[in-house]
This record gives sequence, C-alpha cells and structure tokens, in this order.
Amino acid sequence: MDQMNDEEWELLCDNCGKCCLEKTEDPQTGKIEVTPITCRFLDNCNCTCILYEERFSVEPDCLKITPANISEFKWLPRSCAYRRLSEGRDLEWWHPLVSGDPDSVHSAGISVRGRVFPDGCVRPGYDLWDDSE
Repeated sequence: MDQMNDEEWELLCDNCGKCCLEKTEDPQTGKIEVTPITCRFLDNCNCTCILYEERFSVEPDCLKITPANISEFKWLPRSCAYRRLSEGRDLEWWHPLVSGDPDSVHSAGISVRGRVFPDGCVRPGYDLWDDSE
C-alpha cells in the first residue's frame, strides 16, 4: 500500500458509502456507533461524493484515509478495501477492481444504497418504525 500512487490508492475505494455515514462516539467507552444518516454530500444512488474534489474545503469533518493513517479509523467496516489490505487480506469478489463491474458492490448488498437517509431528512425524535397510523 505504501508504494501506491494517489490514483491507485483512490481506485481502492469500492464506493460502498459506509465511510460517509454519520457516527457518534460514547464519551465513556469510546465505542463508535454508525447511524443510517449520510453526509449531506453523498449521492445515495451511486454512493459517491457529489463534491469529491472539494470535500475537504467544504466539509471540515471529512476525513482523508491514507496508508499512513488507516490504522486510526477503527470504525471502517471489515469490508472496506483500505482496511482489508492494511490487515493483509485480499479484496472480495464483489470489489470493482476484482469483478470489473462498478455495480458489483451494490448488487452484492455491500453498499449503503437504498438503506440510508441524507443528513437533514430525519427529524430528531422521528420514529422511523412507528406504524401506528
């Protein structure tokens, strides 16, 4: 991984969208919970950032994953290509670099497509599962 250039590193992203989910950290335990709420800039159909090139200047909380800091992001899912390679594991069959199909991550059910909500879509106190009406 350390020998990859920026373009090769970027190609590792499978566009699952999981790193763009809002997270909360329990101050007592340090445990990180991942929510079904996405960054406001995530295109929920393609699981890509609509402001990718400008993301760090527009969204100060956006984190850049690099070979040097990958170990800091313990919340990355086990399916994440960056995490997999840093742990010495191979890419899965559904990864676009393996399958040759950019939609394989979605058809395999790995991405957040169809399972998340854009930031601002859900009001505080909103009960998603309230079917009493």
